Amino acid sequence: MSNYQRVFGRRPTDRVTDNATRRPRRAPKETAYDLGKAALDSAAGDGEPRHEEASSPAAESDSLARPTVSHGRDTVGRAGELRAVALTCAIGRRNIVVGADFTIRPGETVGIVGPNGSGKSTLLRVLGGVNRPTHGQVLVDGQGLHALRPRQRASAVALVAQDESPPADMLVGEVVALGLTPYLPPWGLGAPREQQRVAQALASVDLPGFAGRQVQHLSGGERQRVLLARALLQNTPVLLLDEPTNHLDVTHQLELLTLMRNLNRTVVAALHDLSLADRYCDRIIVLHNGCTRPLASPAQALTPDVVAEVFGVDATRVQHPVTGENHLLITPREAR
Repeated sequence: MSNYQRVFGRRPTDRVTDNATRRPRRAPKETAYDLGKAALDSAAGDGEPRHEEASSPAAESDSLARPTVSHGRDTVGRAGELRAVALTCAIGRRNIVVGADFTIRPGETVGIVGPNGSGKSTLLRVLGGVNRPTHGQVLVDGQGLHALRPRQRASAVALVAQDESPPADMLVGEVVALGLTPYLPPWGLGAPREQQRVAQALASVDLPGFAGRQVQHLSGGERQRVLLARALLQNTPVLLLDEPTNHLDVTHQLELLTLMRNLNRTVVAALHDLSLADRYCDRIIVLHNGCTRPLASPAQALTPDVVAEVFGVDATRVQHPVTGENHLLITPREAR
C-alpha cells in the first residue's frame, strides 16, 4: 500500500468524476485562486517560530509548515534573495548563457524573456539546482544552492518545469503530495493535516476535489495547475516557473499570474508573452545571444529599441481607455 493510499484511501479504478522600484500590488477581485491561497496560508500557521522536540512525530509533521534551509531560519511566509554570480550555463559542451550576474530581491516577481533557444529554460534549471553551472554559483539567502543536500535544496527552491509530465497512472493528490517530501521523514505521510494541505493547494489553483482523479484524464492546462499546486505546497522562499501560462486559457492565465504576484515569496518566471511579462513582473531579465541584459523595470527592459533588436517586432506603449494603465502593444514590423 502506498503512502497516498494511507492518506486518501483506495485508488479509483475506472470511475473518474467529472522594477527597480516595486510596483504597487493590484487588488483584484477575489477568485478561487485567492480563496485557496488564503486557506493555504492559514494552514501554514501564523509564521511565529515554535519550539518542539525534533524527535517527536508531531514535530516532524508540523515541520512541513516551516521549511528551513540549512541555516535553520523560519521560512513561513518568507521570500528569499536569489543571486546569480558570474553564472555560465551549458547544454553538453555548448555554453548557452554566459556571465549572468544579477540579484533578485526578496518578494520580487521577475520575468525572464527572450527568443526561442535563448536559454530561458536552461538558466531556470541551473537557478533551481537541477543542473550545475559550468562556472559561477547560485546563492539563496547567501548560501550556495548547489552545495546543499537534495532535501535542503528542495526546501529552498521549487521549480515547475516546462511541459513536465507526471506518470499517467498517478493520482492528482499523489503528484501534489510530492511537495511535502522535503519536510517529512520516510513514510511520513498519513496525518489528516497532510490531506488538508493537499486539498488546499489544489483549491488555490482552482482544482478543488481533484485529488482522486488520474493524471491521464486531465487536460494540459489542468496538469500545469497540478504542478503549480505541488510547488505551492513545497512552500519554498523562491519559486521558479518555466512558461507557467502554457496550455492555460486566458482566464486561468490571468488568475495564475495574479496569484504569482501576490504570493509572499520570490518568483522568477520565464514568459513568452511580452505583454504579460510587462504587466505582471516587477523587473525583467532579457536574454539575447547568450547574455543577460541587466535587470530592469519593464519600461526600461522592454523599450521599443530592445524589443525590435531582440525579437524583431515593434512595441508601443498604449494607455487602456478604461483602466488608464499602460500596456505593451506588440505588432509585426510589416504592419507599419
